[in-house]
Amino acid sequence: MGLVSVLLISFCVLSISMIGTDNIVVGIPTTLDGPFKPVTVPLDKTFRGHAVDLPDTDPRVQRVVQGFEPEQISVSLSTTHDSVWISWITGDFQIGDRIKPLNPKTVASVVRYGRLRIPLIHKATGYSLVYNQLYPFVGLQNYTSGIIHHVRLTGLKPNTLYHYQCGDPSIPAMSSTYYFKTMPASGPKSYPSRIAIVGDLGLTYNTTSTVDHVIGNNPDLILLVGDVCYANLYLTNGTGADCYSCSFSQTPIHETYQPRWDYWGRYMQPVTSKIPIMVVEGNHEIEKQVENQTFVAYSSRFAFPSKESGSSSTFYYSFNAGGIHFIMLGGYIAYNKSAHQYKWLKKDLAKVDRKVTPWLVATWHPPWYSTYKAHYREAECMRTAMEDLLYQYGVDIIFNGHIHAYERSNRVYNYTLDPCGPVHITVGDGGNREKMAIAHADEPRNCPDPSTTPDEYMGGFCAFNFTSGPAAGKFCWDRQPDYSAYRESSFGHGIFEVKNETHALWTWHRNQDMYNSPGDQIYIVRQPERCPTEPKVSHKC
Repeated sequence: MGLVSVLLISFCVLSISMIGTDNIVVGIPTTLDGPFKPVTVPLDKTFRGHAVDLPDTDPRVQRVVQGFEPEQISVSLSTTHDSVWISWITGDFQIGDRIKPLNPKTVASVVRYGRLRIPLIHKATGYSLVYNQLYPFVGLQNYTSGIIHHVRLTGLKPNTLYHYQCGDPSIPAMSSTYYFKTMPASGPKSYPSRIAIVGDLGLTYNTTSTVDHVIGNNPDLILLVGDVCYANLYLTNGTGADCYSCSFSQTPIHETYQPRWDYWGRYMQPVTSKIPIMVVEGNHEIEKQVENQTFVAYSSRFAFPSKESGSSSTFYYSFNAGGIHFIMLGGYIAYNKSAHQYKWLKKDLAKVDRKVTPWLVATWHPPWYSTYKAHYREAECMRTAMEDLLYQYGVDIIFNGHIHAYERSNRVYNYTLDPCGPVHITVGDGGNREKMAIAHADEPRNCPDPSTTPDEYMGGFCAFNFTSGPAAGKFCWDRQPDYSAYRESSFGHGIFEVKNETHALWTWHRNQDMYNSPGDQIYIVRQPERCPTEPKVSHKC
């Protein structure tokens, strides 16, 4: 046997030892190796980041279509692989003292689509709407949107590339031809290749770095876990500030500059017109206006599979992506046991067949397990209301945003290490307008006063001193908590890759690194034989 043959055999043996069944790479840690000793990565002072917004003069946010040609085109999923939503806007927004809303009935909502680029043999029609952002005060500029269209395509094949055009062929005003790929059919061995998880994205130069990194990782689906464009950090004349209440304390209502939504939609179109994006609301989407209306832009601009998943709200819904069942929950709508959201959640969980969708993933905006000083224990009321239910049904992973940093937990339940608890991952580091979170609540002089931590929007105060464990009698730990496995202040995004029924690879990418260089990486391993996937006790609504 020659030297070349020996080297080839050695290389093959090494390759087999590194990559096991179902592409499981040996050497990457797994949750079975945990719980892990808490790690805090020191702040990289060379990368503090500058929360500088893209200006309205940037060509990437300017309107480039004419008349009623479609813009801000996006794809989102329905509940199953055989259906998606196509959304777009026709006509330009208006802002000022005298605005005249467009009539949605004057432009049709049509999508032509097919598996071949030419001809597009299928046709679907949908509905359209216009929303307004109104202020009953002199000097504040009102806003009315272009015509927003939502069309649901049905009868689609799984894991298949489709081409489409959207618009109104009678004007004519149709878009160019775009494409998307459907999700795999639900099943225990059927998964999207990569799912990008981002939070608190915004429209800054940091955002552009995050989006470039996401594109470089070629995801099949994007989950945006709240805080989209930060339009509420502006006066209606477009003037912005890092701290709204500090700069504009005398304004009679918290203004919001709605054109930032249009800028965001234009900037994101090259991505969202091809890769489905699923969004859940964050606190920056509240956008209170006349008659106490809230979340109007969020609820109008995106299509949600609410009706298809049995929900009556755009704030919470569910869908399947291959063998994963995603539950999108609302942190800014009633979540107690008597609320519609809780009752819907209980029904949705009860319908999940873990033989078909072994993986159960939940997401909402404000995290339950974060050790940063910013928003510390702010969502405690939501946790106390819903944690038992999610634990009893064996939720595997929970994704959150809100905190402008990255943190991954050990498996945890009720602040206690638990091999059957979910892994909580905070990815509120997409590029936001408010800079990074740096201070930790467990550091000296950083523990907030408990009276400052109620849920500001939903009301209620549920965060008290710990009664047991290493932090007994205290509101904060005096060291990084045991449940916090890894934390780092940096901008980035995550990639979630389910390999089989029991193993999923989670990779967090920092913006300052090369595209293929992970900042944090771990296999999240399910143990269905050890951990329950059905409720231990029955819950009464």
